[in-house]
Amino acid sequence: MTLALLRRMLEPARVAVVAGCPETDVLAEQIKAGSYRGELVLLADGAALSSTSPVDLLIAPVARAGDVMAVAAGRGHAGLLVPDGGAADGERLRIAARAAGLRLIGPSSLGLAAPRLGLNATAVPVQLRAGSLALIAQSNSVAAGILAWAARRGIGLSGAVILGDGADVDIADSLDHFGADPSTRTILLAIDDVSDAARFLSSARAAARLKPVLVLKPPRREAPWPALTHSALIVTSDAAHDAAFHRAGLLRVDDLDELFAAAETLGRARATDAGRLAIVSNGEGLAALAAARLRRVGGIGQALREPEIVRTARDYAGAITRLLAEDDVDAVLALNAPVAPADSADCARAAAEARSAAGGGKPVLAVWVGAGDEIGAVFASAGIPSFATEQEAVVGFQHLTRHARLLKELMATPAALDDEGGRPDIAAATELVDRALTEGRSWLEPDEVARLLSLFGIPALDLVIAADADAAALAARGQFEAGRTVALKIVSPDVAHKSDVGGVELDLAKENAVREGALRMAERLRKLRPEARLTGFMVQPMAHRTRARELIAGFSVDPCFGPVIVFGRGGTAAELIADTHVALPPLDLASAENLIAATRVSRILGAYRDVPAADRRAIAAVLVALGTIASELPQIRAMDLNPVLADADGVVAVDARVVLEPDPARRRRPAIRPYPAAWTSELVLGERRFLIRPMRPEDEFLVGAMLARVTPEDLRLRFFAPLKSFSHTFLARLTQLDYAREMAFIAIDEEGAAAGAVRLHADPAHVEAEYAILLRSDLKGLGLGRALMELIIDWARAEKVHRVHSQVLAENGPMLALCRTLGFEITLDPDDISVRHVALSLDASGGSGNRPD
Repeated sequence: MTLALLRRMLEPARVAVVAGCPETDVLAEQIKAGSYRGELVLLADGAALSSTSPVDLLIAPVARAGDVMAVAAGRGHAGLLVPDGGAADGERLRIAARAAGLRLIGPSSLGLAAPRLGLNATAVPVQLRAGSLALIAQSNSVAAGILAWAARRGIGLSGAVILGDGADVDIADSLDHFGADPSTRTILLAIDDVSDAARFLSSARAAARLKPVLVLKPPRREAPWPALTHSALIVTSDAAHDAAFHRAGLLRVDDLDELFAAAETLGRARATDAGRLAIVSNGEGLAALAAARLRRVGGIGQALREPEIVRTARDYAGAITRLLAEDDVDAVLALNAPVAPADSADCARAAAEARSAAGGGKPVLAVWVGAGDEIGAVFASAGIPSFATEQEAVVGFQHLTRHARLLKELMATPAALDDEGGRPDIAAATELVDRALTEGRSWLEPDEVARLLSLFGIPALDLVIAADADAAALAARGQFEAGRTVALKIVSPDVAHKSDVGGVELDLAKENAVREGALRMAERLRKLRPEARLTGFMVQPMAHRTRARELIAGFSVDPCFGPVIVFGRGGTAAELIADTHVALPPLDLASAENLIAATRVSRILGAYRDVPAADRRAIAAVLVALGTIASELPQIRAMDLNPVLADADGVVAVDARVVLEPDPARRRRPAIRPYPAAWTSELVLGERRFLIRPMRPEDEFLVGAMLARVTPEDLRLRFFAPLKSFSHTFLARLTQLDYAREMAFIAIDEEGAAAGAVRLHADPAHVEAEYAILLRSDLKGLGLGRALMELIIDWARAEKVHRVHSQVLAENGPMLALCRTLGFEITLDPDDISVRHVALSLDASGGSGNRPD
């Protein structure tokens, strides 16, 4: 069901309330007591709807919801809000709403608000102002606190929706609505759980690219799945949510105080990632407190300059004007304590006027100690976030820098991975794990793990599996003859951590030492874990890399978000050292590097003293490969590479463990749709050969080079305006795709240059999708455009899109001719005679859309 119905519900021109429970009576009284500028209809029961013209928002008790929806079906009503009931009613109501063609908010919803319309249809008895903050909440009590705070602080809202049990309208729907709402500048998201991780992440990422999204989620440790690996111990539910929020570009806050502070800052000021803050104050003590606070938080105080001390309103204006104009200042923090003879209100007005006159995007933050509403209004009108204390201001500045860095990560262009080792053999890997599952095993044997790593290009130590102590000694002979020592380890499917049972002996130099070591380990295992099976011994050459850093890399499956990648300091105490970070797959080199940089161990990956830098690209390549394994092999529940040794010569996995998931119902795909490699194909047009594949973020350079080979006239026909330059932001939006909503195919010629590209962007419900296509000007007329159009239409069919459409300039005859041959309907734009609308209904146009098969 489309978002159009939800838009009507959240911006209703007509509201009807059906009596029948205290909750609906409260909402009716709230609407009547407010200044709702639409029409309110009060109904005794659902039957009265039969004679009521279409309503945008129906409100009814759970006991009457079924009758209301039955009467409302097919009559043009938009949706129903149910304020009472509970989770047990959700599925029944959702089915009834879908059958009636309605959207459903609730059950157990506190209500919704549209302050621009004067509508407060919530159970919170406050007067809400119109503004630019949107609230999406699941918890009624948290939502009530936020609404009360907004009313008390005079913070304006663009809208609010409290989802309750979220049987139909959910977080993703609400993010799509407010993300597209031009009146919303910042979204406040208060959630307890995520029911559909893939939809949530797709909607959250789309919204976060357009405006700040703040998320408040109380930490909650779910019942863990069996922790058979280090990674499984590290990937808690809260860690997985952190990874998801970060990947989507959401700024997580810890409590309501921080949520309010972040909303104040990001709702008024532009994010800045450089962190160079200048302080202006009328007192040295107040400035010193702020500077000390900045230095303590770390990461943003390192470039702090000496505070400027001022006395008068004129001094404030001059200092702020000068500092905002300086290249080495990213933001200004203005502080004021009420000291005679200068008037604090005059100083505030001077600071606000200086900020307004400066223009540009550099933020000014203000702390006026003891200030009242008058001064707060002065700052609000100038777009200056104001705080009660210097501590709150510093936290606010942190939000600006964190949000800017999140956006920078979202828009980063990754380097291309080398293909020297070839593409991973997914088919062979799938056969490997399926064979183990067929044999009734929930793990891979060490030699199978080694094979899996080699299929994905992950360097690992050689190994030999020996059945008993004598075979282990014999297996080590070749290493001794080559002058190497060996490591000996037990092989047991029942032991997650070999060192816990004394199952590892290192640097053995003689066959007898290997034999005796194996016997000792077997005896220790019998005493410590008598139920554990001993299936053999693993013999490996010792990795004498004295300057290597010991790391851990792996993944574990979270019940909500699917596989989660782990990286950090390795060793037997990895989870106790707690220097690890997590991220959602799939990864590219840029996101892998961000994962590395988030750990403390990353600081010693660079050169220090006489130790050369470790090969960070090789580490990142391992993480990318793990992301591919996690994405392509849902049969794997968890995987550890621990330790991974990293130095200037590269990386090598010393030990590895792979745990399988025998139960198909517990397997999880990644929450983020991975790269659709199956849609790669070759195209031959006469004597020209092209590789056609889905677009990747690292294609930014290829696309930029292609655009440089398109004539100005062809660019005008494509973009409806002359284009002379192409910024990173512009190219990133073309190449960084959410494959759940977007697709772009790029054609690569035999010289490796981009020849053309076609893209399609679907609405969240996949009802409609808009296409765009562009070819290099020297390649028009070959048939490449038609081939790309047919491919993108096939993709739309495979995604169950109902209608593909676009706008074409009337003078673009070749494009209009191609659309006619493909079956598009062409109509005039009623508002612009120079534009034609082209549309293709896929419901009736035939085709299977299953090209990759």
